[in-house]
Amino acid sequence: MLTKFETKSNRVKGLSFHPKRPWVLASLHSGVIQLWDYRMGTLIDRFEEHDGPVRGVDFHSTQPLFVSGGDDYKIKVWNHKLRRCLFTLVGHLDYIRMVQFHQESPWIVSASDDQTIRIWNWQSRTCLSVLTGHNHYVMCATFHPKEDLVVSASLDQTVRVWDVSGLRKKGSNSHSDDPMRMPQMQSDLFGANEAIVKYVLEGHDRGVNWASFHPTLPLIVSGADDRQVKLWRMNDTKAWEVDTLRGHSNNVSCVMFHAKQDVIISNSEDKSIRVWDMSKRTGVQTFRREGDRFWILTVHPNVNLLAAGHDSGMLVFKLERERPAYATHAGSLYFVKDRFLKLYDFASRRDTPLVSLRRAGGVGGQGNPRSLAYNPAENAILLSYDADGGYYELYLPPRDSSRGEITSDAGRGAGTCACFVARNRFAVLDRTNNTISVKNLQNETTKRLPSPCPTTEAIFYGGTGMVLCKSEDKMVMFDIQQKTVVGEISTPPVKYVVWNSDLSQVAFLCKHAIVISDKKLSQCHTIHESIRVKSGAWDDSGVFVYSTLNHIKYCLPNGDNGIVKTLENPVYLTKVFANTVYCLDRSGKAREIQIDSTEYIFKLTLLQKRFTQVIDMIRTSHLCGQAIISYLQQKGYPEVALHFVEDEQIRFNLAIECGNIEVALQSAQELDSNETWHRLGIEALRQGNFQIVEFVYQKTKNFERLSFLYLITGHVEKLKKMVKIAEMRNDVMGQFHNCLYLGDVKERVKILQEVGQLPLAYLSATSHGLDEVAAEIEQQLQEQGIPLPNRCTNPELMMPPTPIFREENWPLLAITKDSLAALCAENGVASPSGVQNSEMTAEDMVGSGWGDDDALDLGNDFSDGALSPDAAG
Repeated sequence: MLTKFETKSNRVKGLSFHPKRPWVLASLHSGVIQLWDYRMGTLIDRFEEHDGPVRGVDFHSTQPLFVSGGDDYKIKVWNHKLRRCLFTLVGHLDYIRMVQFHQESPWIVSASDDQTIRIWNWQSRTCLSVLTGHNHYVMCATFHPKEDLVVSASLDQTVRVWDVSGLRKKGSNSHSDDPMRMPQMQSDLFGANEAIVKYVLEGHDRGVNWASFHPTLPLIVSGADDRQVKLWRMNDTKAWEVDTLRGHSNNVSCVMFHAKQDVIISNSEDKSIRVWDMSKRTGVQTFRREGDRFWILTVHPNVNLLAAGHDSGMLVFKLERERPAYATHAGSLYFVKDRFLKLYDFASRRDTPLVSLRRAGGVGGQGNPRSLAYNPAENAILLSYDADGGYYELYLPPRDSSRGEITSDAGRGAGTCACFVARNRFAVLDRTNNTISVKNLQNETTKRLPSPCPTTEAIFYGGTGMVLCKSEDKMVMFDIQQKTVVGEISTPPVKYVVWNSDLSQVAFLCKHAIVISDKKLSQCHTIHESIRVKSGAWDDSGVFVYSTLNHIKYCLPNGDNGIVKTLENPVYLTKVFANTVYCLDRSGKAREIQIDSTEYIFKLTLLQKRFTQVIDMIRTSHLCGQAIISYLQQKGYPEVALHFVEDEQIRFNLAIECGNIEVALQSAQELDSNETWHRLGIEALRQGNFQIVEFVYQKTKNFERLSFLYLITGHVEKLKKMVKIAEMRNDVMGQFHNCLYLGDVKERVKILQEVGQLPLAYLSATSHGLDEVAAEIEQQLQEQGIPLPNRCTNPELMMPPTPIFREENWPLLAITKDSLAALCAENGVASPSGVQNSEMTAEDMVGSGWGDDDALDLGNDFSDGALSPDAAG
């Protein structure tokens, strides 16, 4: 049994798989209904409206509905999209044991401790029929998948089969306008005959807990408190017992047929799940759980999955491994399907049976090999099996496969796993003694040596004369010639090992991770996945392509990874060539899947700094999207990301990041927001681009910063113009600051007088030798009774500093050369979309940043809304 998902919760009494999505419903003894995604291992939702245990639950096959029944005597129909109960069906008088939707009709069947079975129409929300006849609790009732039959199991020790075809006639007549409906009305009032007992199956010695139909054959299986599982057959006239399956040591809780295999699965309060061979009618497998009794079982209708509920939760599991054993060499694929070893040719797309294997695949995967190893030098094939404690088989098929299938005598021996280590040698792990045996192709042992790890769980091919030994938390490269450890690497438990073509890199596939390493196991990258990793293959460019349960993904040599394609069903990758992925599906059928490898090839080319190829890909491919842009930003290539961006805000951010001031200016003009202009000004100032800084300050009307910019760059005439602008805007502080920057004492004294700051005006005049003006102010102070302030000793006129460098722009900050842009120019390729490399000249920006006249209110002297060329620069 392969457990795929497990939960811990209160006792699980009801289970149901969604027919299409990877969901399972679990109804608990606590009254909660849980909706789980068993693929992701996450709880999607909880539904809590029942009062008491919920014993039955079922998904609808096509609608977003499920039904539940509990100890509160209520049947509830829910919409899982709306996440609420739609309505409640009331009628039962005791605990409801089971509910089920019909596959086609709008019906629900329910079984109850009130000794009845009811069939409901969930569209009209009415009870169509009450099936009476059992004289004890009815534990189970299910519809036949195709015929108008219901099977029920009761503690009265019987199994009953009911013919409900009359319900269809009742439904077809229910909307008739015929006035002569008295017989129909009497039938409805006094007990209809639309559901009748067809067979009563007696044979169990105690109460029967479960009965179910076979999906295609006229068979019924039942389980009871007499610890027995019984198989019944029926025809049009009668039903009879076929056989009894014994083995459980306590009450059988649930039993049903497997949807895909000829087996019966049962679980019991003896804490076990048993698998029975239908043809031999014998038990073939038993799975035990310590401390938890099993109560419920369900089989997925379309996928090889089962679920079982027990005292402390539930588990989703498979009976057998579905992954086919395979190995790829050159243009051929060797794989096992059914009981044949086959050869698939990638070029001709044909498979040929090579060898008929000794034993067919048994129930539970007992006969299916876990792994396959191919030796091209001797055309030898090794198969490793888990059954019987582990063994291997060695086949030497003829190189000429045109003769078709042959039966070959295989060399065979005990061992946990086997792999080739040389052209005529293979190694076998004896896990019991923790030793590695080296054998020749005659299956003779030539050497035996101890394993390098205290506990070696498996061995894999590691190159000529090397084996990779798997321990609990690491992989060890072991040289079997020198008997030395060459290297080791810490990993989660490894399931599969995939080498690239030249054996320079290896991928270790774990349950939820992939570890990429070199041959010496010295460098590594680990990719973690939230769902199971299934397979992988290297492509010719050195990218590792792998599959999970629902995606095909890639991993670059530096550890970056992403999604290539979404899958509906898992596949096992065998080869990747260009845009084609070759794979096997779960049925062992070879398939080809077309993918778009442009994204990961582009990232690989960028990683290898092959910019010429990057240019070609930009010119010929349609790479776009936020993911590519984010990746380029993250990896330090914002200038490359500019080639893909159409959104102006993103282009602006990227241009600022890579210092491309021209592109940023164009985007800022398109966006025209204060925040954008502010960021552009900061970057332009950082680079020393005075023209653009001046333009930005004009555009945003940031007069204070503009004045200070003119001060430090020595533009005195422009500062004078700023004084006039401040005066027109009635900005007193702006006037004073600009006069202070200019060293214009007369204008400063005038401004102080106008605003009533006579003491400060007097001090300024006296300190700078303006005696006439000071006398006038002194007279005004005396008239107003304000004492004269003390004069400054040794006053000194503050003048604006002489700029060190008087040019339109300062020496610009050296920005890293855009390698891609340079190559674009060399190759005649267009620059990034919408990017013009021509710089904005001084004439282009003269006064253009001031905006509308009304915003400034400059008056008639400035009616053009701009500074004159000699003033604005």
